[in-house]
Amino acid sequence: MTSTHTFTGGCHCGAVRYLVTVEQLAAIDCNCSICTKKGFLHLIVPRSQFTLLQGSDALNTYTFNTGIAQHHFCRHCGIHAFYQPRSHPDSYDVNVRCLDGKVLDLFMISPFDGQHWEDNVHQIRD
Repeated sequence: MTSTHTFTGGCHCGAVRYLVTVEQLAAIDCNCSICTKKGFLHLIVPRSQFTLLQGSDALNTYTFNTGIAQHHFCRHCGIHAFYQPRSHPDSYDVNVRCLDGKVLDLFMISPFDGQHWEDNVHQIRD
């Protein structure tokens, strides 16, 4: 039997809010240029386990390189609470640091060498 954990989260100003359900409390700490600057801790979930509760109208999107990843951020406060990753285009990637409450310590965080993304992406794909 698999237990699930449900969290809410969002941006700093509260305009963007979401609900996410996960089976494993595992996250990825990527050292690529954008994740390092944003401080993003990755929690990749299937679309069916992510619900945007509010704020679709508050989101802007940044893309770079291949343009596949859709880096969403709140246009009011600038926080990147989730995005659609290149590695898992049919999923959402939630920033564990944007989950409500003191939940960071619940997660096992594994490093990922995103500076060499093409050589290592197979490690995080299912």
